[in-house]
Amino acid sequence: MEQISKKPDAHHQRIAAIVVAAGSSKRMCGVDKVFVEVAQRPLLAHSVQILEDAPEIDDIVLVVNSRSIEHARDLSVGHGWQKVREIIAGGERRQDSVRKGLEILGDVKWVVVHDGARPCLSRDMLVRGFEAAHETGAAVAAMPVKDTIKVVLEDHRILKTPSRDQLWIVQTPQIFRQTLLSEAHQRVTEDVTDDASMVECIRGTVKVFMGSYDNIKVTTTEDLAFVEILLTDRITATKRTAL
Repeated sequence: MEQISKKPDAHHQRIAAIVVAAGSSKRMCGVDKVFVEVAQRPLLAHSVQILEDAPEIDDIVLVVNSRSIEHARDLSVGHGWQKVREIIAGGERRQDSVRKGLEILGDVKWVVVHDGARPCLSRDMLVRGFEAAHETGAAVAAMPVKDTIKVVLEDHRILKTPSRDQLWIVQTPQIFRQTLLSEAHQRVTEDVTDDASMVECIRGTVKVFMGSYDNIKVTTTEDLAFVEILLTDRITATKRTAL
C-alpha cells in the first residue's frame, strides 16, 4: 500500500495545496470575507498558516478574486509564507478556480483542495486525510449528519425522509492524486459543487475521513461571529499548552 510521505526524503512525493478563495461574497454585502479580521488575523490566514506549517505540504497556490490579488500578496509577504508559490485570479465557477490552480502546478503527486473560507482547518485533519487518500487516491473531510433530513418538493411538501445512517456533511480539505483530479477536471464540464463530485462522475472511488463540526464554511456575518469564538478558544488553548 502506497504511503504519502510525511517529511522530505529521497523518495518524497510532492504535495501541493490549492486554497480556493475567489468567491463573490454576495451574502457578506460585497465585502471579500476572506480578508475580514477574525481572531487577530484575516480569515484566510488561519487555514493558510496551518498548510504553511504542515511538513507534508510543499507548495501552496492561492486562488482569489481578481480584485484581491494585491491584498493577498501583501498578506503572504506580511506573514512570511514561504510555501505560497503563486497567487492567481479565480474563474467564473469554483471548479474553474480549482482548474486554474491545477494548471500551474508543477510535478506534484498529491493535491489538497481547501476552501479559504473554512478557517478551522487543523493539522490532525490533514493527517487523517493523507491516511485516507492513499487507499483510493481521493479522500474528503466529512461529518455524519446529526439532524433529520427531509427531501422536499417545490411546493414545500415533504417527499421522503432518508435515513441518516449513510448521510454525511462534506467539507474540505479534499485530497486527490494529481493525475486523478486533473483527469476529472478535463472530462467533467457540467456544474458541480465540489471536486469529489467530479471524481465520482468519472467513476473514481472517494473515501471520507472525519473532519470536524467546527470546520464550517463562512458565508454570513453570523458565521464570522461563531468562528471568532472557535478560533479564539483554539489560540488560547495553544498558548496554555506552550506555557
